[in-house]
Amino acid sequence: MSNSSSITQFLLLAFADTRELQLLHFWLFLGIYLAALLGNSLIMTIIANDHHLHSPMYFFLLNLALLDLGSVSTTVPKSMANSLWNTRAISYMGCVAQVFFVLLLFGAEYSLLTIMSYDRYVAICKPLHYGTLLGSRACVHMAAAAWGAAFLNALLHTANTFSLPLCQGNAVEQFFCEIPHILKLSCSHSYLREAGYSMFAVCLSFGCFVFIVVSFVQIFRAVLRIPSEQGRHKAFSTCLPHLAVVSLFISTAVFAYLKPPSISSPSLDLVVSVLYSVVPPALNPLIYSLRNEELKDAVWKLISGWVSEAINCSSCTA
Repeated sequence: MSNSSSITQFLLLAFADTRELQLLHFWLFLGIYLAALLGNSLIMTIIANDHHLHSPMYFFLLNLALLDLGSVSTTVPKSMANSLWNTRAISYMGCVAQVFFVLLLFGAEYSLLTIMSYDRYVAICKPLHYGTLLGSRACVHMAAAAWGAAFLNALLHTANTFSLPLCQGNAVEQFFCEIPHILKLSCSHSYLREAGYSMFAVCLSFGCFVFIVVSFVQIFRAVLRIPSEQGRHKAFSTCLPHLAVVSLFISTAVFAYLKPPSISSPSLDLVVSVLYSVVPPALNPLIYSLRNEELKDAVWKLISGWVSEAINCSSCTA
């Protein structure tokens, strides 16, 4: 038996026991990580450099790309390193940092997706008031509120979780440090306090979910009333990517935490955790760029500029 003061490291759940599968996991995660890194960095660069994209929708999209980049960087590199070096260990402070940043980044992302739903609602249902309701100062305040609320929530849950005595060993049944699996190591009834905090967070999350659903119901009602087919297509092209991202984020997270215990197993938990924590940050840039003509044009313009500069440089050296 041990307590939290004597724990210097935790043991994360390994993806595989054999060396071949460990290396396969490393290369698979490396590919996903590089895709997320490239896609989100490209979106951030394009939005920052193209003045045509300096609008509320793209300001929030830049924040989302930053959050996706941070969330995938919090969990994936450590898992890759463990597979490459055939170890499961993560330091105590490393685990604390993972819990904090996972809560911060995923909480801020969910809040930001809620704000982006409001942005699309105002743009389509109240277009004459868009400049008033979503001015530059209002956008900065909303983004700051999302980051600030997520920071306070992450700080509260992390401090409360790691203040509990841990006497059930140090093996975490997840490939990254996550509060539900840390609480399983506690031998104190004080974990009920953390459960109460979690229920409060769940209620707030459900409120955001209801807001998103109501917003999209109003959006689709307004879009279907647009007389021209071209107008409906343009409205859908700005809403459907966001709806796809929200659906992917919420459905995988809900299944991860609310799936029936009868179908729960370490292997399934591992796969589901990858689906909600690793896959969305890599897919989000692709989802947003597929139907967004402005973003696609900006991407091709940036790539064409890079190619032209490379050709000019090679011709100059020749």
